[in-house]
Amino acid sequence: MVAVRPLREEDLDEAERIRRLAFGTQLGLPDPLAFGGDNDYVHTRWRADASAALAAEVEGALAGSNFATRWGSFAFFGPLSVRPELWNQGVAHHLLDATMEIFARWAPAHAGLYAVVNSPKHAALYQKYGFWPRFMTFILARPVRAGLPSGDYALFSSLSPADQEACLVDCGELCDAVFDGLDVSGEIRAVHVQGLGDTLLLWDRARLAGFAVCHCGAGSEAGSGACYVKFAAARRGPGAPAAFDRLLAGCEAYGAQRGLGRLVCGVNLARHEAYRGLLAAGFRIESQGVAMQRPNEAGFNRPGVYVIDDWR
Repeated sequence: MVAVRPLREEDLDEAERIRRLAFGTQLGLPDPLAFGGDNDYVHTRWRADASAALAAEVEGALAGSNFATRWGSFAFFGPLSVRPELWNQGVAHHLLDATMEIFARWAPAHAGLYAVVNSPKHAALYQKYGFWPRFMTFILARPVRAGLPSGDYALFSSLSPADQEACLVDCGELCDAVFDGLDVSGEIRAVHVQGLGDTLLLWDRARLAGFAVCHCGAGSEAGSGACYVKFAAARRGPGAPAAFDRLLAGCEAYGAQRGLGRLVCGVNLARHEAYRGLLAAGFRIESQGVAMQRPNEAGFNRPGVYVIDDWR
């Protein structure tokens, strides 16, 4: 019998262990628990919004977990993980049923997830909930060059509390131009409050031209030695390509200042200009998945959108 309930703080270490074990087993790693190194998706997402974190129990023991994330009018879920010995026993279905109840309360205009491309059963499972595969999403990385000069950006952490609130409004306005109602202020706050990294702010005189939410090092979603761009966006319009290039340069400079050796990000290939910009900046493909979306429409995965994210 599977029971689904809110994920509690005392569950987090075991939920993180199950996440590593599940994904490491799926990928066939010799040591499945080595999956992800010392990155952390469980503690960070629970602290960001515990009300959207779910636990599945079987016979009183934690069997798996899932996390829902709301970016204003867009929502996604994951990582969804189940103990390998309980695969194909309906645990994921129960977690997804409860996740869809959260989505029903939020009523996002669009929803999605990142799915691995080598598992037909996962695609079939998510299609039952109305999510359909569209364009691929690549995870890319490049080395960070040492000794770079200070980047062309400001840091969210350097602002006064009042200016931070005003900045969140500016970020929301920029995102709203990308997709009506898109808002990643929760990600910016989570990174700041939890000390996971920082948000880079790119200004064009008094106007925000772009921003990048970055996780850095162990205990964040990046892991040791890495700066992971969780979300970045350049303002739509003729200046977007140049602003996007400046954002990428700023992220590398920030990584160098933090003493990190790798810069990691994801991009959906429907945003082909952004993908080509990443390749031109020296990024190379490390892994690939597919964006599954509900409804079966583009959302903000479309040409002309200079956005970095990957919905993992």
